[in-house]
Amino acid sequence: MEASNPLPKSYVRLTQPLVRETKGAELRPATWDEALDRTAAAFRIIAAQRASNGSAPIGVFSCSKATNEVNFAAQKFSRAVLGSNNIDSCNRT
Repeated sequence: MEASNPLPKSYVRLTQPLVRETKGAELRPATWDEALDRTAAAFRIIAAQRASNGSAPIGVFSCSKATNEVNFAAQKFSRAVLGSNNIDSCNRT
């Protein structure tokens, strides 16, 4: 393929966070502060669910090509902060 004919993009790159007011509602633009506050609130709800039923309804994916230090940090975050042993880094392949 010639350099003058770039490949077409079949996607639109997001340049700002998008949020929904309710399930199934349209996405709307939001500030980074609002999006991060909503994310933190969702993690708090998940933590409360874990406290009430004893299981962590969340999983974490890491990368087998990442450094040992990055994978260690990911599993530590999953276990210590999120309270979940559900972590996969595909290291078994």
